[in-house]
Amino acid sequence: MTPPAFTPGLLHPRYWPAWLLVCLLWLLAQLPWALQRRLGAGLGALAWHLVPMRRQDTLTNIALCFPELDVAAQLELARDSFRQSGIGVLETANAWFRAPEYYRKRISFEGLEHLRAMQQRGRGILLLGAHYSFVDLGAAMASLHFRVDTVYRPQKNAVLEFVMTRRRLRHHEWTIPHRDTRMLLKALKASHIVWYTPDQDFGLEHAVFAPFFGIPAATITTPARLAAVNQAAVMLIHFCRDGDQERYRFLITPPVEGYPSDDPVADATRINHELETLIRRAPAQYLWSHRRFKTRQHGSPSPYQVKKKWKKRLQ
Repeated sequence: MTPPAFTPGLLHPRYWPAWLLVCLLWLLAQLPWALQRRLGAGLGALAWHLVPMRRQDTLTNIALCFPELDVAAQLELARDSFRQSGIGVLETANAWFRAPEYYRKRISFEGLEHLRAMQQRGRGILLLGAHYSFVDLGAAMASLHFRVDTVYRPQKNAVLEFVMTRRRLRHHEWTIPHRDTRMLLKALKASHIVWYTPDQDFGLEHAVFAPFFGIPAATITTPARLAAVNQAAVMLIHFCRDGDQERYRFLITPPVEGYPSDDPVADATRINHELETLIRRAPAQYLWSHRRFKTRQHGSPSPYQVKKKWKKRLQ
């Protein structure tokens, strides 16, 4: 895939703040890890106080998904998830502006043999993963052994979209907008490895209700439909940082056998269970601020607070 070309319009004054942000990320990527970790943790702690709606959404999700924890433990997990997300901002900067080779001795891979076996069959491969705090860095580290296509949500800011796409294409074969189903199908038919994250709530269009951490969640059925293309193999991926060290683990599971079936609810339940099992390995590094349970069954009330802009419209 050809990287997007630079155009003079990207230098318009309205984009200067975005360019300043890109420059700041580049500078942060040059810092030693110990300082990056402290800055990231501080950024997460600051966000905890400055973004109350995200904080409340995180607390709600953790209370729903970890009822076995007492209130103090739930609060500690929520705070830690903000801290991990702050560190993830610095890790994203590293993914964009550091060479992947920097991480070769800092990461351990498990399950590469499963991926190699499926590649030898000449089939498309669908890697299903969750939204962790440093998704971009996970893809950069994966490129040490294989290249993938990624499905992503395009940025509204033209500069951020330009920079993000160009930096990602150092590690990816294709970057596929999440609404471009035709390109996604083309990638699988061409026997590409496609990285897909099915753990967010996009409503009930092409979705069914399936349990996620024991809570009915609107779960997209797209992975099952994609798996039927070129009999693509479906595998799960998981990556996490070992505590506060600059050491990472990357896991690829064996192919999910008998998937898809003729039961979309059973398929969605199975994938949600697999993702949940992997998330529990390092729960604080998962993106808990997303409103995963906003779509409700039978008109039951939302567990989340109504956003201010919607309050005004309702009034």
